[in-house]
Formats: sequence, structure tokens, C-alpha cells
Amino acid sequence: MSSPPAVPAQTPEALERDLAALFVEALNLEMAPADIDPTAPLFGDGLGLDSIDILEVALEVSRRYGFQLRSDDEDNEQIFQNLRSLAAHVAQHRTQ
Repeated sequence: MSSPPAVPAQTPEALERDLAALFVEALNLEMAPADIDPTAPLFGDGLGLDSIDILEVALEVSRRYGFQLRSDDEDNEQIFQNLRSLAAHVAQHRTQ
């Protein structure tokens, strides 16, 4: 049996930029991906996302990076704290 293909290496900054673009596309945000501060909260005073927005993002992340973000994951509050924490989680778990 052959092992699964390696996931292409990507710098944390490049992954953050990709995820920022994913947020803008998936949520039709009226801002440029570069305007999203990777350390700003995703909820509340940061991007102001709600749980429906996060579900949309989780679906896109699952499609694009090949792993499931589960709504019952006890670490979701940490994972979705900001763009940087989401990028770190994606980097650890992505399969594509």
C-alpha cells in the first residue's frame, strides 16, 4: 500500500491569508482578506461572526482542507478564537 500524498508545505502566514480569503468568499464579507487581523476575535467586536457564519466556514474548511470540524468539539472556542488559532488547527489536521 502506498501512503497518502503529502500535503504541500505552507507557511503559517500563507495559510492565514488563504483562510482570510475563504472567510471573505464564504461569508460575502465586504472587506479584503488582507484587512482581516489574524489575531482579532472572530466573534463579537472582532469580525462579528455568529454561529451560522462559523458553520459556513467549517463546511468550507472541511471541503478545502479534507478534514471535519465538528460542532461538538470541546476545543471549538479555542479553535475559532481568531484566524491565527484556526490556521494552526488546520495546519495540524489538514489532509489536502
